[in-house]
Amino acid sequence: MRLFLSSYRFGAHVDRFVELVGGPGPIAVIANAADAWPARARESAVVSDVVPLRRLGFAPTEVDLRDFVGAPDRLADTLSAFGAVWVRGGNTFVLRAQLARSGGDAVLSALIRDDRTAYAGYSAGACAMAPSLVGVDSADDPAEVLPACGIEPRWDGLGFVDFAIVPHCLPGTDGTADPAHPGDEAARMVAACRTAGVPYRMLTDDQAIVKEAGATAVL
Repeated sequence: MRLFLSSYRFGAHVDRFVELVGGPGPIAVIANAADAWPARARESAVVSDVVPLRRLGFAPTEVDLRDFVGAPDRLADTLSAFGAVWVRGGNTFVLRAQLARSGGDAVLSALIRDDRTAYAGYSAGACAMAPSLVGVDSADDPAEVLPACGIEPRWDGLGFVDFAIVPHCLPGTDGTADPAHPGDEAARMVAACRTAGVPYRMLTDDQAIVKEAGATAVL
């Protein structure tokens, strides 16, 4: 199992990302966390992720989960052709709903657990890997799910880490997330997690969580 979970893209650890996914090669880009956005904004979001991946030597291809609704076997065949998956930010609940509609949650779980695919996700793409999305609603609006996806929000994550991820925290003097002053949005999510008794880890936009061979580290 290889996971690279960050607050914003590569953070300050682009070399570790490249190493973890096995070097440049074909990579699937999943941008469905942006499905509630206007079409032009979504297109721009995809380009903004594809360009830096290409600069690193990767060959990115968008895999739009909306094209695989009710077709998990076809999605499995498609994703199996890639050694890595890149899942961008947006609305975590929208991403989770699209994973459910396409069967992408089960497909990715199998590929990741068998170490056939490395998973890299930032912001919503990282938050979706928690056991639960409780607390995420303080930053992402679950009400965007029904009009964008046609189903009710899901509150379960994929469960590849055993804590919630709080992205976009402000750094303290040591460069790690400042628990006393994490920033307004992060502070709301921290408060929601504490109220619900959900364990969490805070990340600045320079930090990432790497899980490999059963070991989890915050960079």
